[in-house]
Amino acid sequence: MLSSSLTTVRNLLLKKRICFLLKLVGFVSSVLIFCEFLIYYVVIFQCRWPQVKGGAHTGSKETSASVLKAIILADTHLLGEIKGHWLDKLRREWQMERSFQTALWLLQPDIVFILGDVFDEGKWSSPQAWADDVRRFRKMFRYPVSTELVVIVGNHDIGFHYEMTTYKVNRFEKIFNFTSGKLITRKGINFVIVNSVAMEGDGCAICRSSEAKLVALSHKLNCSQQKWNHSNKRCSDVEKLPASEPILLQHYPFYRKSDAECSGEDAAPPEEKNIPFKEKYDVLSQEASQKLLWWFHPRLILSGHTHSACEVLHAGKIPEISVPSFSWRNRNNPSFIMGSITPTDFSLQKCFLPHESRVFTIYCAAGALLVILILAHVQLLTPPFYFAQRLISKHKAV
Repeated sequence: MLSSSLTTVRNLLLKKRICFLLKLVGFVSSVLIFCEFLIYYVVIFQCRWPQVKGGAHTGSKETSASVLKAIILADTHLLGEIKGHWLDKLRREWQMERSFQTALWLLQPDIVFILGDVFDEGKWSSPQAWADDVRRFRKMFRYPVSTELVVIVGNHDIGFHYEMTTYKVNRFEKIFNFTSGKLITRKGINFVIVNSVAMEGDGCAICRSSEAKLVALSHKLNCSQQKWNHSNKRCSDVEKLPASEPILLQHYPFYRKSDAECSGEDAAPPEEKNIPFKEKYDVLSQEASQKLLWWFHPRLILSGHTHSACEVLHAGKIPEISVPSFSWRNRNNPSFIMGSITPTDFSLQKCFLPHESRVFTIYCAAGALLVILILAHVQLLTPPFYFAQRLISKHKAV
């Protein structure tokens, strides 16, 4: 009889322990699934495509068909074999992959632009390391047939001007079908792709070739917009393009003294804002910036490189948006730009990704709660209910 009772008690205790362990596993799994998967849906679901002002004059179906939905991001900096720790790689690449795939699934853009510095060590990576980086990039930034991906070159992909070689440029061009001076036209909208690393102005072979392509493209666009005098003579044999003022896409920002005038929660931190920018390193030179403005008269300029957000006006009317880094390694609050664009107008909206500090806070809170539950279960910590009950009983006794 006694033996039977002891067996029953042991079975009950075993069941309680298993039940408690299952609850703990369920709790830990729920926290992990939320922080590593669901949180991206929760945050990005709140982002909405901006409305184009000019679209109010057309029907809803016509507007939907004529508006190009574009996502713009920058500076992913996929870590390489030299500086990249495996755990850092695993964490950052998972974050970017989940953010990108979630954004594609929820927002369904027509086109995605990545504004350079795709890789962190492209400027010195070996052929084998380069192939591995490309393989990981294609896995992370895979996309459906309904979406187009356009990748622009940055200084970390081919090196700063003094490190840039024909081999590195050709290697990048082969993988991403990138050419400086390339025109991409979608839904009557002209996008001009610029290799800003080659805008050094020193007459190097790559620089000369890049600038020659840009000048030729500028001539085509200006002829299409009938900006040249005596256009019948100078433009008679030129291929006509949509008469839409172009949007410039490049890695380096146009020349500005510093980020002192930049504002917003994702602008440069206060201690960095007043640090002067170095021409041809932090920003384009004044000369190169003026050339591009004069050649193309763009209606919008999109750039990266600084890892922080900024909006400036050039010539008092041409906006430039510096897109912050897409990697949590560079920022606590990464983001990307959502653009609704037509041949005559555009509207931009920023979409923030989960703040890493908030994810860390959730993990800390969950860890503390887990410790409390375990201590309470093994009776090293008095459960709050019984603690309150004891206080009440003592008060009544007094």
